[in-house]
Amino acid sequence: MEGPQGVHVECDGSRLINFCSNDYLGLANHPSVVAACKRGVDSYGVGSGASHLVCGHGKAHHALEEELAEFTGRERALLFSTGYMANLGVISALLDRGDWIFEDRLNHASLVDGGLLSGARLKRYAHGDAAALQNSVSACPGASKLIASDGVFSMDGDLAPLPALAAIARESDGWLLIDDAHGLGVVGEKGRGALEHYAMSQDEVSVLVGTLGKAFGTFGAFVAGSEELIEMLIQTARSYIYTTALPPAIAEATRASLRLVQAETWRRDRLGYLVQRFRSGAHALGCTLLPSETPIQPVLMGDNRRALEASEHLLRRGFLVGAIRPPTVPEGAARLRITFSASHEEAHVDALLDALDSLPFAGMANVDPLCDAPAIE
Repeated sequence: MEGPQGVHVECDGSRLINFCSNDYLGLANHPSVVAACKRGVDSYGVGSGASHLVCGHGKAHHALEEELAEFTGRERALLFSTGYMANLGVISALLDRGDWIFEDRLNHASLVDGGLLSGARLKRYAHGDAAALQNSVSACPGASKLIASDGVFSMDGDLAPLPALAAIARESDGWLLIDDAHGLGVVGEKGRGALEHYAMSQDEVSVLVGTLGKAFGTFGAFVAGSEELIEMLIQTARSYIYTTALPPAIAEATRASLRLVQAETWRRDRLGYLVQRFRSGAHALGCTLLPSETPIQPVLMGDNRRALEASEHLLRRGFLVGAIRPPTVPEGAARLRITFSASHEEAHVDALLDALDSLPFAGMANVDPLCDAPAIE
């Protein structure tokens, strides 16, 4: 890749239309975000110099944490350097050996690894199946319990059944952690993610994890929740304590993107329109789509070679679309992971549909994507 992220990208010397980025709102190269980052460098330099608890925590970090807490409707927020580190840190801080963690089978790999790192007993339930989760929780009495799930699943694009998960967590006196990396900024009228979509409070979802490198267009992550949760993480989350703080200029850039996420609601409206345009056209072509209303639109191919050939065909037609294969997705569920940005135009969507129509195959029927495979970014 050369040059900035955007709808048009330079890759290996070719100019391509990008349909595989997580820059859902088109903010990664937004002039206001770029300018804020430059001002941040002028004010703070580049590196933060140390961990947050030594001398790396600056005014920009503190302001961003307060603004993220307000945006998500939580008492406090805590910045982490990456979403992977946030999930490792919070899960290992909340659980110990002898405790239980229950995870959706299509959870992001960082949630799975966080459970393994914690030493807790890990049980995985069928994707989106609250009844299966209830059975697992009921069979494990005593000890501390944590239910962990993606809010929007990164390879399928569907939403977790958060109200049902919250009810099970409440009945079992357990924690509920939702990683809404692919929902924040995108889902909900105000872009507050899956929790806004379901109108769920801090009391119902005690731990919210979000990343800043997707819809926000920058880098880093955060955990949001109660005052007590954040104070506990500051003292015990090893991936927070023992790593260099995010560059303050990135925090300033994220403050600018957060303002855009809230002010420019047309970006979410635009995404919804483009997704529906694509889904209507793809169904007409006979493509096998998953039931997703988010910017993540997987076209199932089933066979690995078929997915690779489709991706290469699209590349020759001028489109950058990733072929996602095991172990990221289950065996037999290889796919094209097509993602949309608010910066795409109708002509881009129509041209992509034409390119898909020119494939010697459009999808695979009877593919079950809901098997055991931790997702990646």
